Amino acid sequence: MLTVFYLAGLSSAFREVTLVGTPGVGKTTLGKELAARSELKYISVADLAREGQLYDGYDEEYDCPILDEDRVVDELENQMSEGGVIVDYHGCNFFPERWFHRVFVLQTDNTVLYKRLEARGYNEKKMTNNIQCEIFQVLYEEALASYKMEIVHQLRSDKPEDLENNINEILKWVEQWTKAQSS
Repeated sequence: MLTVFYLAGLSSAFREVTLVGTPGVGKTTLGKELAARSELKYISVADLAREGQLYDGYDEEYDCPILDEDRVVDELENQMSEGGVIVDYHGCNFFPERWFHRVFVLQTDNTVLYKRLEARGYNEKKMTNNIQCEIFQVLYEEALASYKMEIVHQLRSDKPEDLENNINEILKWVEQWTKAQSS
């Protein structure tokens, strides 16, 4: 949506990771797989909001609930201070900057993304809006505007092998960061 990672004695100075991107780019798949391989806790903001009813209305035009961002931040605060968290959400501009050490923005080819959103049953307006967000890199620009440029990283997520490459890249970064912090 990027932590204290609970791997080989990592310190609590390590902040969280967020996975950000248009719906359908593979954030959930990547986040769950990273959690399985690293002992990090995976948090889907969409699931958290649904379970806690953290909404501020409903958008009839896009056929989706409106997230109450303040309540989401309040709900996440304790988990974030505990560390070891991967946060998955399509946007990131409402999260406190202090929470994240890395922001990974997943991006997908528009044709691939269209097929994924169509398979989810998105209405035409919602699909068009999400595809346009991807074309114009809206969420990448939002991440750059919200966080220091050096912590924002783009990852391709077009085909199955990209998942493994992204996992390896993120875990390699974790290992390098950990070594740098312990020296």
